[in-house]
Amino acid sequence: MLSNPVYDPFLILTKVYSDGAHVKQAIADTYIEEQFRSRTVKIVYGVLENDGYFDFCMKHYAPKAPKLAVRTILKISLYMLLFMDKKRYMVTDCAVDLCKKLGKSGVSGFVNAFLRRFDRAAVDSALPKGLAGEAIRASYPLFAYEMLKKEYGERAAAIASARSAGVSVRFERGEEKYLERAHIQTPFPHNYIFENFARDDGFDEGEYTFQSVGSIAICDCVSPCESLLDCCAAPGGKSVLLSKKCGHVTSFELHPHRVELIRQYKARMGVENVTEMQKDSAVFDAEYEESFDAVLCDAPCSGYGTISENPDIKLFRKKEDFAALCKAQEGILNTVCRYVKKGGYLYYSTCSLFACENDGTVSAFLKAHPEFEAVGLESPLPHDKKKFGLQFLPDTAYGAGFYICKLKRV
Repeated sequence: MLSNPVYDPFLILTKVYSDGAHVKQAIADTYIEEQFRSRTVKIVYGVLENDGYFDFCMKHYAPKAPKLAVRTILKISLYMLLFMDKKRYMVTDCAVDLCKKLGKSGVSGFVNAFLRRFDRAAVDSALPKGLAGEAIRASYPLFAYEMLKKEYGERAAAIASARSAGVSVRFERGEEKYLERAHIQTPFPHNYIFENFARDDGFDEGEYTFQSVGSIAICDCVSPCESLLDCCAAPGGKSVLLSKKCGHVTSFELHPHRVELIRQYKARMGVENVTEMQKDSAVFDAEYEESFDAVLCDAPCSGYGTISENPDIKLFRKKEDFAALCKAQEGILNTVCRYVKKGGYLYYSTCSLFACENDGTVSAFLKAHPEFEAVGLESPLPHDKKKFGLQFLPDTAYGAGFYICKLKRV
């Protein structure tokens, strides 16, 4: 019996749209037919990536918005039509069939008519002019697209529409047996991007790990030292990688279950010079004052640089969140800077695209802390040099956006 390709994506997306679940957690918490897992995940991510455009499509053909379940079915169907080149009759039949199985036979006629009438050219010709139309086309919240446009000008469209280049894998050993597959070699040692990469025994044996190019690039900017504090450390990728060039790494993490993630990560990779502990990095602990040669603060942020991996961010992150995020970033920096020895370094990083969270936060910190000064950085990954740090953007950094700044305690 053939599987209905709309069903599993519908279950996952309902958890995202209705319950506010993060997409990765929704996938993990949903039983998926294993033989169709890659198809299901592709559809889920594709729908979320194009959510804003699909909303406009529905407004064009249905002035009165259908209920959430129907909207979700239509978005899945539109993705299959527009991005997977599936036959219209097949997509329509699957959507109608699911409506009936969900006990929504009353709307099956509407779904059938919508999908048979849908015309992309007609929708695109109806897009508003200017920034509003560009934002819809890129499925970007208008406020965030306006911020992009203000900071990056004509490059905003390329940044907003950039997609992940694939799965980033960092190898400890044995990479040769995997490189027969099509891959991209990044500027960093033993780091490759694959279109697909199914986890096997090599992962459990510590031969490789999945680590984003952004995470690896941030670690590459950190100078070797004897003692380093990674103050927002979970799940532990940066702590483990930095343990290679630092004598000892201390990893702070606020939540107990995420401390356990660090513990599992370092055990899997066979690392012994990392000490993880539950600690709120925003609360000063005199025990650690001037204790570290370097502190890495990968601060909580809007996450807009990770949209290619976490497209649900566009649904949940609001304009009013930024003030609270910047305040939290400054609070953590004001605390952890006191853990840096004189002559040591404070590294500040985010996965944000926006100056208010990056150079803006650093500027506020430096005004309050004249004992620190910005130090120049270089990276082999394409980047923009800002006043204080380096900004990496999704259209030139394999789909990732992030920022790092190096500050010296003088």
